[in-house]
Order: sequence, then structure tokens, then C-alpha cells
Amino acid sequence: MGKELPSAFASGPTSPTKSLVSRGILPSPGAAPPPLTPVTDSLPSQSRTGQPAGEGWGPELWLLRTEVNMMIKKLKRYCTRALHRLQKGPGYTYKELWVWYCENTNTHGPKRIVSEGPKKKVMWFILTLVFTGLVFWQWGLLIQSYLSYEISVSLSVGFRTNQFPAVTVCNANPFKYSKVKHLLQELDDLVSTALKRIQLSNQPSMAGAALSSNTTGNGSYTLDPRLWNNIPLLIIDETDPDNPVIVNIFENTPNSNITNSISSRSPNPRAYSQRIKVAMQMCTNNGTECSYRNFSSAVQAVSEWYVLQFNNILSAIPEAEKIEMGYTAKDMILTCLFGVQPCSYRNFTQLYHPIYGNCYVFNWGQDEEVLVSTNPGVEFGLKLVLDINQGEYIPYLQSTASSVIMLHEQRSYPYLKDLGFFAQTGAETSIGILLDEIQHLGDPYSSCTVDGSDIPWTNLYWQYNSSYSIQSCLRSCFQSQMVQMCGCSSYLYPELKKSQYCNDVKNPDWVPCYFKVLDSVDFRDICIQSCKQPCNNTQYRMTISMADWPSESSEDWIYHVLSSERDSSTNITVKRNGVMKVNIYFQEFNYRTVSESAATNIVLLLSNLEGQFGFWMGGSILCIIEFLEIIVDCFWITIIKIIAWSKQREHKRAAARYDMAPPTVSELVDGQTNPGFYKEEIKKDPPPIPGTPPPNYDSLRVHPIDVLELSEEEDN
Repeated sequence: MGKELPSAFASGPTSPTKSLVSRGILPSPGAAPPPLTPVTDSLPSQSRTGQPAGEGWGPELWLLRTEVNMMIKKLKRYCTRALHRLQKGPGYTYKELWVWYCENTNTHGPKRIVSEGPKKKVMWFILTLVFTGLVFWQWGLLIQSYLSYEISVSLSVGFRTNQFPAVTVCNANPFKYSKVKHLLQELDDLVSTALKRIQLSNQPSMAGAALSSNTTGNGSYTLDPRLWNNIPLLIIDETDPDNPVIVNIFENTPNSNITNSISSRSPNPRAYSQRIKVAMQMCTNNGTECSYRNFSSAVQAVSEWYVLQFNNILSAIPEAEKIEMGYTAKDMILTCLFGVQPCSYRNFTQLYHPIYGNCYVFNWGQDEEVLVSTNPGVEFGLKLVLDINQGEYIPYLQSTASSVIMLHEQRSYPYLKDLGFFAQTGAETSIGILLDEIQHLGDPYSSCTVDGSDIPWTNLYWQYNSSYSIQSCLRSCFQSQMVQMCGCSSYLYPELKKSQYCNDVKNPDWVPCYFKVLDSVDFRDICIQSCKQPCNNTQYRMTISMADWPSESSEDWIYHVLSSERDSSTNITVKRNGVMKVNIYFQEFNYRTVSESAATNIVLLLSNLEGQFGFWMGGSILCIIEFLEIIVDCFWITIIKIIAWSKQREHKRAAARYDMAPPTVSELVDGQTNPGFYKEEIKKDPPPIPGTPPPNYDSLRVHPIDVLELSEEEDN
């Protein structure tokens, strides 16, 4: 009935040997014995060389590997112990921890809470709470002051040799009239006619005749509508505010009712001139939407209208041709002297300005070495004699006869329209310089920028190798808004990439759009908020004084010498209304540095926090560390309790799934047996309860041991 043996043992005791021989473990009986090999050859390579078998490890690498394995094992043991320590917790309750802290801390108040009597405990507990609140209140004020990033400004005065500033000189008139007259002939005739009509319109008896002619003043030229169709000049009669009379200056007025109404509104010429105003009409969408730009004087209206038309004409001319039409350095700069060293117009760098034409910069520092002023005073500064040649001024463009001068840092663009000043002809202008250096703190104390790389607008003045300034940012922002809103660039600023200058041919609505962007408060706020002031800036404070030059007794020979030097002429070619002398010098070598520093730095903050804690609580930073340690321990205990509570809750949830306890092994066995083989258990009634209580014996009384011992001693 037993099981059948495996085939390996079925043939008797020799079957295992045959099986080993067949596997190649033992040699066959007739085979030759294997050759003898040294014992060292049969050992693993690790036993001979100390290296792992089959690997090319050297002794040093093998030792390093062993040390690394040991370190890993130690790290595992350490991590295991740390995990067990975290799971175990501090081993104290909340009460034990706080009592231990109050007894051992170096802060004075908590010790009194656990060591004094009941009344003093209450008193010291209240005092500790009050002073703790004061500490946190003072800490809040100090942290708030630190996070507000307030600054303190310091002013220091020093003395040193200063770099002479860059000096930009321009003529207020951008072009010679003789070279641009052919471009402005029609425009000038148009303005001449407009001025005559405005003048006649102020006379009630001539208003109708003035507005009914469409020729120039001499009647030889008919007005070209293309020059005024986009931006016409208007005369507005506001005698009746609800029904004003508007007449185009350049149009015929066949409607006799309008003409008569303008000429007969008021017989008083003075009252008539007061109610007449000149305005520009700006229309968009093919003339369907129009607005008016009013002026209080015809001079302002004609000047601004002429500038718009002038820029419209010049925008189509290449810059090289405009440079040729301007003043040359030789014509403008007659003499130059820096300190005791003579200089000339060749020491100036040419710069084209969109408003003032050819400008010339001295000591710009782009390619040449920056000059240094060796001493303060007029004798060690820059002296220039300039000629602006009023005879070449454009009549309706520039009403100011002067030169425009600006002092600025090296490698910075001169913003002459905003920061320049005028030098009067026939006078000697002396400009004394005082140097101020401004140093601002960066983020988060201020929103200054170091080099303008964090400004969202492309710097349009990069082509001049110019450093960042808030003026360059504002102009770049305006040009970007102009291109975005109007589709073209303003002629007053460098041209933006992938755009062109505005003109009436390609952009007929550019003038209303230009004034819309210029007057928009929203666009202005965008530029002001996005442009940041530079963190480091140099400002020049100037003291300007003037005197007549040359005097009446010396002007004859001075003009002869200047005419001979410039034009090689024996006749006087320079005039008093064109020449001027300019002196630029340092008043003194004292310079002021206005620098910002943090009102509260991190070192001062920590010192103040520690001082407040020591004053109110009598503790130090170590006391704070002790308190933090207790807080960490309490947090630790809380986490352990939460984990234990969650586990207990999970256990209760699992137990609540069943109404009864799980069956035992005996119950499972009983459930598998046949109850028919067992006799039915006979239920017996419980014994009756006796009706009388048990006897009350004295021996059952329980006494304390010491009482029993005392009674035994008395008996003895």
C-alpha cells in the first residue's frame, strides 16, 4: 500500500552512483584520474588576493567599499533609532513638561509661579502674562517697522578733483532758412494768409471780406487745400454759447448769413475781439468724428499748427539731408578754451536732435578721454563764443533767438527740451556748477533700477550708447503707446523698430491720435508707474549770471577779430544779435553725496527684539530657545496622541462592523460535530435562598493592624 519509490532508487543501492556519474560529478570507473592542481589554484580569487572573485578591484578601492558599506549600516541603525525615538515621543505629559520648564528656565516670572504660595502664584502669573503681552506688542512694532523698509537719508560733503561734465550746445533754430525755404514756401504763404485773416476777423467791419477770400495776401497764390485739409484752423465766435459760429480760416464762406452774423454780433471792436477764438479742428474716421483744440491767443494757435505741419514735412526727409540743412560746428562755435588749453569745434561731437537740429557735445566721453577740472573757478572751466546767426531763422517756427545748453553726465543723452536752458545773445552767461551725487537703495527699499534692464519698454536711445535715465524711459514709453494707438512713431523721439514716422499721407488721423495719447491720464500713469529712477545719479546744481557782452567800447574790434577768424573777411560778418559768450566752471570742489540707508536692518532688529525681551522678562536669547524647545515637545506629544487616537478610532470602526465577537476554536469545532451523539443537558433549578440572614460573628470584624498590636501590648 506504500507509495512507489523514485526512479533513482528503484534499481538498488548503485543507482545514486550511476546518477552522479551521468551528471559528471564523479568520474566513470574506466576513466583516467584528473590531473593534480595546487591547492592555491583551487581556492577562490578572493582568498588569494583579498579581492572579490571575478572583479578588478584594487586593495584601496576594496577597503573604501568596505568602509562605505559600514557607514551605510551605521546610518541605517541611526535612522532606525531616530524613528523609534520619534514614535516614542518625549516621554512626558504636558503638565510635567511645563513644570520642568518653569523650574529650570532662566526667565524670572515662571519660576515664581511654581515656587511661591497660592496668592503669589496668582500675582506672578498675571504679571508674567502682562509683561509677555508687552513683549509681543513691542516685537510687533519692531517687526512692522522693519517690514515697512523705511530709509534714513544721510548727507556728506567731500572734496576731490571732479570730472568735467559733458556740455551740449544747440541753436534754438534747427535749420537754416535758406536751405529749407523751398520745402516751406507753401506752408509759409498759408500761415501768412491765416494771420491776415485772423487779424481782419478781429475787426467787425473787415470780417466778411477776410473770410471770403481764398488767395494769399498779395493775391498771387491760391491756397492748396492739401496743406490744411487734415488740420484746419478755425475762428469760433462764442457770443452765444449754445449756438457758436465756427468758420474755417482757409475756406471761402459763401454763406452770407454766417459772414453777416460774425460781423454784426457786436458793434464794439474790443468786445468783438474778446469773443473771437482760434482753434484747430482734428477729425478722425474720414471727418465723421471731430474735436477742437482751443487757444487763448492766435500766436499759440498758429505756432503749434505750424510745428505740426513742419514736422509732417520734415518726417519724410532722410536724417543725412537734415544734417546738411542745419548749422555746422564751424559756423556756430567761434572760440573755445578749456582751462589754459585751447580747443576748437573739432573737439565737439555732432549729435542730431529732432527739435533743435545739429547739436554739438563737448567732453561726451564716447570715444575720447574724459576731461578733469584741476581747480575751481572761471579760469579753469570752459569758455565759448557762439554765433546763432539770426538771419537764418525760420520765421514761423522759432520765436526765441538763443542757444540751448545742457550739462549732463558722460555717455548720457541730452534731453534739451526739458533740461536745457537758454543763453541770451549779446550777453556773457556764467554758469557755476556744484556737484550732487544721489545714491538710492534698491529693492525692497525703493523701486530704483541699476541699468534699466528690468524696465518693460525698449530703450530707444541705445543707439547713442546712452546710459539709462528716467527721461529715456518716459519717452520710450510714450513712443510705444503712440505706435500702439496710432500705428506710427512721433517725429520728436527716435523711431521705434518696425514703424515709421507719422505723416498725413500714410496716417491721416495721426494728429488727433497724438494729442489723445499726449493728454491721456491713463497712458501717463502707465509710463510713470513702469519707469523707475536710477539707483545712482549725478546732478549738477547751477548758478547762472549774465552781463552785456561785448561792451560798446570793445564790440568793434571784437567783431572784426571774430569775423576775420571765421570768414577770413575784413568786414564784420557777426552781429550783436547773434553772438554770445558762455563760461562753465566748478564753483568749488566740494561735492555732496546724498545716500540712503536702511532705517532698520536685520542686525538692529535682532538687537531691539533681544533688548525688549530682556527689559520686560529678564531673559536672553537662550530663554527663547528653551521656550521653543518646550513648544516643539508639546507639538510632538500632540502629534503622537493624534496618531494613537486615529488608530484607536480605526480599530473601533473595524470592530463595529460585526454585531458579535468572532467565534473561538472550540465553537468552530462544535459547529462541525453532530449534536445527536451528545446527551441533552438537563437544566436544574438553582438552590433556594435561605429566608434568614447568616449569623453576625464578632470574629468577622476587621480592625487595623496597629490597633490589634496596641491591644495585645495592653493585655501583656
